[in-house]
Amino acid sequence: MSDRNLALDLVRVTEAAALAASRWIGLGKKNDADGAAVEAMRKTFDTVAIDGTVVIGEGEMDEAPMLFIGEKVGAGGPKMDIAVDPLEGTTLTAKGGANAIATLAVAQHGNFLHAPDIYMDKIAVGGGLPLGVVDLDSSVATNLRSLARAKKCEVSDLVACILDRDRHAELIAKCREAGARIMLISDGDVYGVMATTMPDSLVDIYLGSGGAPEGVLAAAALRCVGGQMQGRLLYEDDSQIERVRSMGHADPKKVFTCEEMAKGDVMFAATGVTPGAMLRGVKRFGHGAITHSVIMRSASGTVRYVEAHHNFATKTWTAT
Repeated sequence: MSDRNLALDLVRVTEAAALAASRWIGLGKKNDADGAAVEAMRKTFDTVAIDGTVVIGEGEMDEAPMLFIGEKVGAGGPKMDIAVDPLEGTTLTAKGGANAIATLAVAQHGNFLHAPDIYMDKIAVGGGLPLGVVDLDSSVATNLRSLARAKKCEVSDLVACILDRDRHAELIAKCREAGARIMLISDGDVYGVMATTMPDSLVDIYLGSGGAPEGVLAAAALRCVGGQMQGRLLYEDDSQIERVRSMGHADPKKVFTCEEMAKGDVMFAATGVTPGAMLRGVKRFGHGAITHSVIMRSASGTVRYVEAHHNFATKTWTAT
């Protein structure tokens, strides 16, 4: 199977999840929206010619009915590891908010960081910048000044994207003290990281802590467009540290680069569920819908946007 054909098949997988989730936009039922996306994504994976293993998914086998870590997916073919978030932004979808997406990434076996479902401290910028322009161990002010120099602008011209959480109060204060503007988002840090690569998003840098599995997905996207990202796992107790060590990470304080989180030839796909700066949301009408997706590949650096018109009457699965 050619990479071009695989790319289109991956888009079909995220389209299926987005279409299924779109039925639940604004209905206040985030679990139903998530369940619909998971089921549609899992079913559509059965049509993809890969021998896939989920390494970033919906949880452990005893916690998730499908797309759990270790689950085999695909119709047979090359061995690949799969990272999925069938609906990033379950609350956004339930409330009809912006920037909910269905997303996944694939890589050759063993090339994704095995990240437990804990927090990760992250910093990310888009492509076309000097290597090492930002550093997770540098101060907020230092990183912002360095980024401003690289972009030939003032710190006051920069926009930092940060999850709107109480734990980020000090981070937000330091950004404002340095003079940067801030875009606070309620959910969706895969989107937040990806926004640094999209000129229309107005985001220059992503800062703060979010889910480690989402960090791997975001790193996969940045690998495809030459972006930079660093992440360090955060722990609530010793049991989490021991779990990380049992997963093969000798140094629990290690800072992972984008390339360490998503190695080799990586492909990333996402479909908009609700409207956003990066992707349009699903537009439903009568017996059909229009979806807007992006597919990226690290080997070529190509980014393709796909608008698809769906006729539900001819679908083999139900998205309504």
